[in-house]
Amino acid sequence: MSVSVIIKWGGQEYSISSLSEEDTVMDLKQSIKTLTGVLPERQKLLGLKVKGKPAEDEVKLGSLKLKPNTKIMMMGSREESLEDVLAPPPENDDVVNDFDIEEEVIEVENREENLAKIARRVKDYKVEELNPPREGKRTSGTDVDYTLFDHKSCAETGQELMRPYLHEFLTSAYEDYDIVIWSATSMKWIDAKMKELGVTDNPNYKITFMLDSAAMITVHTLREGRDMGKYGEFYNRKNTIMFDDIGRNFLMNPQNGLKIRPFMKAHLNREKDRELYKLAQYLKEIAK
Repeated sequence: MSVSVIIKWGGQEYSISSLSEEDTVMDLKQSIKTLTGVLPERQKLLGLKVKGKPAEDEVKLGSLKLKPNTKIMMMGSREESLEDVLAPPPENDDVVNDFDIEEEVIEVENREENLAKIARRVKDYKVEELNPPREGKRTSGTDVDYTLFDHKSCAETGQELMRPYLHEFLTSAYEDYDIVIWSATSMKWIDAKMKELGVTDNPNYKITFMLDSAAMITVHTLREGRDMGKYGEFYNRKNTIMFDDIGRNFLMNPQNGLKIRPFMKAHLNREKDRELYKLAQYLKEIAK
């Protein structure tokens, strides 16, 4: 019986359907090498596990019980990618502010159809609590891609793509805020990224819950809005702040969002990025 999988790497997807259940994980890695140029020994396949542990190279694919077109995220770099790391950075890394038109934001926020979408999401979306909300705490909602993690650069481990001061930021924030993680992707990928970064089980802070794309709404003219309406008993517009590298993602809660610089080209910017360090200080100030 054939095995078909989709490999997610470097912001692209690669389909593999030429393998059988008798082929091994190493055979899969060889197929990935053919498509991506990443050597098998440099590949790390997230979510490919046997009894909770990463599948060894000799494990047969049939024993993994993969569903057709299962998506697998790969970490890894081509040999020649090292040249890109050593290359000088571009002269201009300015980010265009896409959230400057206040009148349009107000119009979108109060539009009846968008409020109806929010109401349906609040009613239908099931939030899986990882840790209970703490009485008297504010809440901090943080995006993943380009906010905590450079999700398009190539690397051998998630640690190489993690934004500097990530754990220090979350540890400091947890003293005053319940922490919520969101991303407009599937919960499977959010969970995989958080585990790879060491966020899920960090002893210094706890994540209250995570939100995936099913909790988001799409609106006309702008891409998406994010809402924390499930927890009115604990969180409201007076004690909630949200962080994202894209300003339009706050369009349903424009007074609660803070746009920060995106974290891209991790290999070039890791040593100089201090955004989360400064953000931790800011959260302390407004919590007083």
